[in-house]
Amino acid sequence: MRTMQSAMKLKGWMQAVVAVALVAVVAACGGGGGSSSSNNSSTTLNGGSLPASPTQQPIAATAANTVPITVGQGVNGVINIPTVSVTVCAPGSTSNCQTINNIQVDTGSFGLRVVSSVLKTSLLQALPVSTVASGAQIAECAAFADGYTWGTVRTATVAIGGETTTGGIPLQIIGDLAASTVPAKGCGSGSAENTVTDLGANGILGIGTAPTDCGATCANASTAATYSNYFACPGGTSCARTAVPLNQQVANPVANFPVDNNGVIVQMQPVSNTGAPSATGTLVFGIRTQSNNPLAAAQTFATDAYGDMNNSVYNGTTVQAFFDSGSNAYFFADNSLALCPSNYAGFYCPSAAQTRSITLAGVNSTKASVSIGILSASTLFGNSSNYAFNDLAGQISGNSSFDLGLPFFYGRYVYYGFDQTLTTGQAPYVGF
Repeated sequence: MRTMQSAMKLKGWMQAVVAVALVAVVAACGGGGGSSSSNNSSTTLNGGSLPASPTQQPIAATAANTVPITVGQGVNGVINIPTVSVTVCAPGSTSNCQTINNIQVDTGSFGLRVVSSVLKTSLLQALPVSTVASGAQIAECAAFADGYTWGTVRTATVAIGGETTTGGIPLQIIGDLAASTVPAKGCGSGSAENTVTDLGANGILGIGTAPTDCGATCANASTAATYSNYFACPGGTSCARTAVPLNQQVANPVANFPVDNNGVIVQMQPVSNTGAPSATGTLVFGIRTQSNNPLAAAQTFATDAYGDMNNSVYNGTTVQAFFDSGSNAYFFADNSLALCPSNYAGFYCPSAAQTRSITLAGVNSTKASVSIGILSASTLFGNSSNYAFNDLAGQISGNSSFDLGLPFFYGRYVYYGFDQTLTTGQAPYVGF
């Protein structure tokens, strides 16, 4: 069982070139942040080839069920991090609120997580800490591929764009518990990402297909004892795994909007194949609930509860494929692609541009072949003012997963239909 999708927010190349000053350029929606130009110069491609780039443009983020997305330098100069602004309010209050910028849009996870240090003290103190029946406070260890976040589960009203949750919902406050309280067993491997610097953002907005971040596994005492990512912490210490009912699990805010709550559409502008200083897009709430959110995907795939297409095939091997805006590159295993030297460790650096294809297949009969382009990370990172890349790829451990990260989203509309089967509603799906 896992808490999250494999959200590969790799920052290794930034850590290796910290001496380079990175400057972002802000672009208007559909404007100077990028273009649909292929920019296929012989110098860049070195005799290779790239597939045609998609060219869809995001709608203007002017309606109540929309919010603008920005990719740029952000809070810590990490590439390919799409961010939005989120407003958090104390439950029942319209005045004790705070709008927080640079919250990462992550379609590979579920629920809102905010770094405690960015919250006003008056607001943080007004957010009730969730407790189990014994009165012990609930904390969560949310595991990602490159680390974990640790902090209490609290309740807040959440507003994004012109939409507001119907009431207080559970969210994780990252880093509000001491590092010494992290459980020795049961917490994620890798590095702690409990600060803005470590996370590369002020928080994470998980808007994948699931309504909560763990579901029945954490609600059922028999499975929670082994697999729960929730912990009961009496007095804030001695944290031990615990079962947590669905209504106390960290919740997908969009699933708790009053109307536009059945899914989201992530729309990103195209960018040049050699990268761009910034990029913009629009996050649209609801699918087929308003005139601006029709289901216009050429392909839709029924998925498991977490948005995975488990019958996909790459290089003759069945893989678990997923669309994950929280990953800053394509991540997959391919021994035919040269890895970068240590200064860009984890990324691919082929000598010539490459095209790879994967056959996506959901739990229904829908199949579609998708081609992606790959340029050497060392070539792309040669322009230190660029933060948006549509052809960056890296290695993932094993050969059972294929992570279609943010590069896939540029120039596309990507759809996520939420899992509403608990209320006899729709089954989860994705599309583009």
